[in-house]
Amino acid sequence: MKILFTLAFVLLLPLLAACGSGNTGTVLLATTTSTEDSGLLDFLLPYFTEDTGWEVRVTSVGTGAALQLGRDGEADVVLVHARAEEDRFVAEGYAARRYDIMHNDFIIVGPDYAWGPLGYNNDPLATFLDIYQQNLHFISRGDNSGTHIKELEIWGAINIADPYANSNYISVGQGMGATLSMAIETNSFTLSDRATWLNHPNHGDLVIISEFGTILENPYGLMIVSSTREYEGARILVDWLISERAQRLIGIFGLEEFGAPLFFPYHYE
Repeated sequence: MKILFTLAFVLLLPLLAACGSGNTGTVLLATTTSTEDSGLLDFLLPYFTEDTGWEVRVTSVGTGAALQLGRDGEADVVLVHARAEEDRFVAEGYAARRYDIMHNDFIIVGPDYAWGPLGYNNDPLATFLDIYQQNLHFISRGDNSGTHIKELEIWGAINIADPYANSNYISVGQGMGATLSMAIETNSFTLSDRATWLNHPNHGDLVIISEFGTILENPYGLMIVSSTREYEGARILVDWLISERAQRLIGIFGLEEFGAPLFFPYHYE
């Protein structure tokens, strides 16, 4: 009898969450292109709406632009991936707290020349240095996104203050999907998050050149914007995303298609 009661209670949890205070509405979520381009939000948000009754309106931009939407009061919640910028957002009072939600990693992709002029490796610093010194074609997002910030971090780690000294370095000011398409069309190197790369409809002649280096780790943070006009919905969304239910859903996203999750939850792994 106790087991049946426990099972019934678990099954009722989504209904109880949906009841809440009886209020529902729309939450404005500003997030990065990787959560949109990977298909993660299309997968997650219908479950959220089913469980709670709340809708989510997504604006998918680079991390810098997403945080600016929060500063401007044009978002209730931000979901981004540039830790230093997230900590600054909290320190400046635009959010009270940052929540870990998930992580994956970045990869360096480039032309498959039978592993030349660059060979497959786990040393992204050496790879970036080779791209620079050999004046190889590199497409940069150039949009102050989390990916662009990570790219600049890698250049800085090898003491390259001006990657434009490589005449084949091109900054496009585009999202990850568009940047990958340009790299594929021009047979160039670029930095990508792994989830968007795997979900891109074709890879052309590009392959993964470098992966798994420590500097390529990619944590995502979630914050309620202090100026939100929909605090109840924002609180419900954040609590749901870090709940066991959502974290387990994140942990299975991509598993069937790619044999491994595209994002790894911080809770309930």
